[in-house]
Amino acid sequence: MIRTLGKSKMQVSAMGMGCWAIGGPWTIDQGDGVIQAGWGKIDDKESVRAIHAGLDMGVTFFDTAANYGTGHSEHVLGQALQGRRDKVVIATKFGFLVDEAKKEVVADDGQVLKNLRKDCENSLRRLNTDYIDIFQLHKGNYEPELARQLIPELEKLVSEGKIRWFGWSTDDPERAKVFAEAEHCSTVQFDLNVIRDNPAMRAVCQDFDLGGINKSPLYRGILTGKFDSNTVFPEDDIRHGSDFSSGLGARLLAQLAEVRSILTEKGHSLPQASLAYIWALDERMVPIPGFKSVKQIQENAGAMELGPLDSEQVQRIRDILQEMQARSD
Repeated sequence: MIRTLGKSKMQVSAMGMGCWAIGGPWTIDQGDGVIQAGWGKIDDKESVRAIHAGLDMGVTFFDTAANYGTGHSEHVLGQALQGRRDKVVIATKFGFLVDEAKKEVVADDGQVLKNLRKDCENSLRRLNTDYIDIFQLHKGNYEPELARQLIPELEKLVSEGKIRWFGWSTDDPERAKVFAEAEHCSTVQFDLNVIRDNPAMRAVCQDFDLGGINKSPLYRGILTGKFDSNTVFPEDDIRHGSDFSSGLGARLLAQLAEVRSILTEKGHSLPQASLAYIWALDERMVPIPGFKSVKQIQENAGAMELGPLDSEQVQRIRDILQEMQARSD
C-alpha cells in the first residue's frame, strides 16, 4: 500500500515507523518541570534488526526527532539505513535545546529561529545523510507569529538542498495553517487513532493538500489490547503512573472492549486493525506506530497486506464510541 504525502507528491508506504521509542531514556523540561520522556530500555541491535525487517516488508517512511534519546534515535536510524538511503523517506524534527551527553532536552522558544540551521546540521550528522526529506517543527504550541519567521529560513534550507520539504507537529489547526500555505510545507503531524479522531486537523490536510502523519495510532499501546486494570509501567517509561483501574484509563479500556470484535472481524490483529481503521478513515493519513522489536514491526507492517477496514466497519465503530461518549457527558 502506497500513500502520497500531500503537495510533495512523495510516495511512501501507507504505514511509517515511528522512531521515538528506540531513542531510549531521556528527559525534557518544557518550563513546568523535568519529566521522563523515553519509553524504557532499548537494544540498539534489535532496533536495527527491526528497521531492516520493516524495509523488507515494504516500509519506506521513517519518522524521528532530535529529541528522541537526544539524538540517539537519529543515530540508530542512520546506521540502519546505510546503503538504502535512496529507498526511503526520512522525517525528523527540530525546535528544542538538545544536550546529547546529558540526555536532556529543554524548551526555549526564543532560541528556535537562532538554532534552526544548527539543528538541521546536527540532524544531518546524526542521520549520516546529506538531506532530510521532511523537517518538522516539534514545538506543538509554538507561537504563530514566531512560526511565520521560520518559513523563510526553512525555504532557504530547501533551496540549499539540505531539506526537501517541511512541516509542523501540532494538534492545533490554526497553527498548522500558518505553515500550510508555504511552498514547501508538505505535512502536518498530529494525534489520530480509533478512539481519538481529529477531524479539524484532517480538514487542514484536505484544504491545503497536506499529508497527515499520525502519531499515537495505537494510543500509546492501549490499542494493542495488551493492557488491563493491573498494568504498571517502569519508571523510565513515559507512561509510568498511568492508571487503567479507574478514570480515563479505565474508560479507554472499556471503549476498546466495545469495538474490539468489529476491529478484528476480518482477520486483523488489534494493532493491524487500528492502522487499517485510519487508512479507511482518510486516504491522506500515514500512521507511524512506534516499535522496539522485530516482532512489533512484523505485526504492524503485516497490516499493509490486509489493507484498510471497510467503511461499514468504520461507521459501526464510530457510532458505538459516540454513544459511549454521549453517555459519559
